[in-house]
Amino acid sequence: MPESTAFHDLAAFIALPRVSSLALSPDGTRLVTVVQELSADRTRFVGALWEVDPSGERPARRLTRSGRGESAPAFLPDGTLLFLSSRPVADPGEGADDKQEAALWSLPAGGGEASQLLVRPGGIDGYATAAAASRIALAAGLLPGAADAEQDERLREARRKAKVSAILHESVPVRYWDHDLGPAVPHVFTVPDAGAGQPAMVDCGARRVAGSEDIAVSPDGSLVAYTAAVGTLPDEIRHAVVVVDAATGKQLRVLESPDAEFDAPAFTPDSRRLVCVRERRITFDSPGDVTLWLADATDDQDPGRDLLPAFEQWPGAPVVSPVPGEDGTPVVWFTADEAGHAPVFRLSTGSGELVRLTASGAYADVVVSPDGGTLYALRSAVDSPPAPVRLDAATPGQQPVTLPCPGQVAALPGSLTEVHTTAEDGTALRAWLVLPHDARPDAPAPLLLWVHGGPQTSWNAWHWRWSPWVAAAAGYAVLLPDPALSTGYGQHMHERGWAHWGGASYQDVLALTDAALRRDDLDAGRTAMMGGSYGGYMANWIATHTDRFKAIVTHASLWNMYSFAQVTDFPAYWMRRQGDPLERTERYELESPHLRAANITTPMLVIHGDKDYRVPIGEGLALWNDLARFEVPAKFLYFPDEGHWITKPNNIRLWYATVLGFLAHHVLGEQWQRPDLV
Repeated sequence: MPESTAFHDLAAFIALPRVSSLALSPDGTRLVTVVQELSADRTRFVGALWEVDPSGERPARRLTRSGRGESAPAFLPDGTLLFLSSRPVADPGEGADDKQEAALWSLPAGGGEASQLLVRPGGIDGYATAAAASRIALAAGLLPGAADAEQDERLREARRKAKVSAILHESVPVRYWDHDLGPAVPHVFTVPDAGAGQPAMVDCGARRVAGSEDIAVSPDGSLVAYTAAVGTLPDEIRHAVVVVDAATGKQLRVLESPDAEFDAPAFTPDSRRLVCVRERRITFDSPGDVTLWLADATDDQDPGRDLLPAFEQWPGAPVVSPVPGEDGTPVVWFTADEAGHAPVFRLSTGSGELVRLTASGAYADVVVSPDGGTLYALRSAVDSPPAPVRLDAATPGQQPVTLPCPGQVAALPGSLTEVHTTAEDGTALRAWLVLPHDARPDAPAPLLLWVHGGPQTSWNAWHWRWSPWVAAAAGYAVLLPDPALSTGYGQHMHERGWAHWGGASYQDVLALTDAALRRDDLDAGRTAMMGGSYGGYMANWIATHTDRFKAIVTHASLWNMYSFAQVTDFPAYWMRRQGDPLERTERYELESPHLRAANITTPMLVIHGDKDYRVPIGEGLALWNDLARFEVPAKFLYFPDEGHWITKPNNIRLWYATVLGFLAHHVLGEQWQRPDLV
């Protein structure tokens, strides 16, 4: 009898602790992470700060506890620990409202009670600290017409009392992923000294993209860099890195290009230069590409230079060493998808030497010790959830030291292997294959093909939202392919799928499925397919082009490319890729699954959230209505309060229960059982 695991019980699976974020103290002795667990009523996830021993000798200890949780840890130079929380203050004062907006809190270096350090009307979206100065930069909104926090608060209160929710837009975009933009206009603020009162405003203009990787303070505290949107016409709008004087807010330079986007700025140790991500913008003919860029922080005449001209993969946000390399030039670490992994790389910007530090796994939240000799990161893999680890900052091909922390999984309901084959054009293809423990030649397992989203991403890390191990616990083998358009296989992999999303990618998916089904422990007569976002598009494309699968599950999926391109959260991006439908329609006609709706015979489960602004609910409704029109056996799982992802614990449980029930009925021949509570 196979061992029972947390994945055999959806309630136990959802209750597993989830680790995210890392922060290292200035002296390198304290490492802090966020651990999310279920609330007491089991209806939401609540984050808490935990301290992890960098040496790996002591167990982790919990630092915070509140009903609303904590996130975004960071340190000040004196060792004070900062974090964001909407927890109420101990003594709010007479008449004070608890608005449940995120404020900046602090924990003293020597221990003690947390105190609210900084609050802004509407809350704080993100912040950054300086390595060697007490200055803080933060992102928060300011209502139009408000010159300061006091006016902003009065305007917000007037809207609340009048019960006004309307937003007047005068530019695009108006939505982003799962939330509305406005009415507040994003700004950057700075605090010269922590605890010194309300910050002096540093104006970054409208449409700033708030996030932890979008703001940076120079080590000496004199400069602030942030990502902002520039351009006026929809197709011109793009990300740029803006640098301002931290004390006055005076703009010193804008790092931009008409054919590129700049993000994730990080200062060099001397506070004079910036390393950031530069992404060449997509066009109808080109999928774009990504590199790291080095530029002067204040000289607008310096265009900067490509730090990775020959690197085939797409780097993530840079982490700059606090000390220069032996040649006096900056040392940078970054992660990049690569063949089913996401290693850490070390780059010497002077010589261009590039070293792959890790042998396996997917890394995130990399932080570096004060002497530049040690890295800490969160490592995950398809078969292991995120865990804090320690790495030598220069040794190639190493295995990390895992540090004690909550969030580890005791046992998995299967094993992980790989599938390899070759595409018709000669491209080498690979996929991960999750095998349930009881799969064997005399009892072959049914196969579930699961296509990732993006499409420019990869199956290489742990997924809570799309866990193949829940399916493995139900007895399915799960194939996780990286077809054309996937990251981690060089620029050619993007180019071969760009002109037709249903072309090479579709053929690659089927080729890898055929390769997997050559195994004698898999049952070619019992197969299903599912995917979300781009994976949902591929599910719809497969449904309209083959009847080889017993069932298909499509989540947050693109159905009508004509309508989708106009109602998604940033239509200009999609028009660059697909063409202006008033001028050229060939790609819409080539790629839109809805034009082939009459071909579908495979039973389908359609899943969509009403708050999904990336792939709006109209796509799911149109697909559902077409399935009903052509009398295809189908079901529609609808979440009025969810977006592109399903994030609330009990909704997650229903998502998995409905998917597994639908597959069991159509693939395993079991009687359909409607999940509880729906």
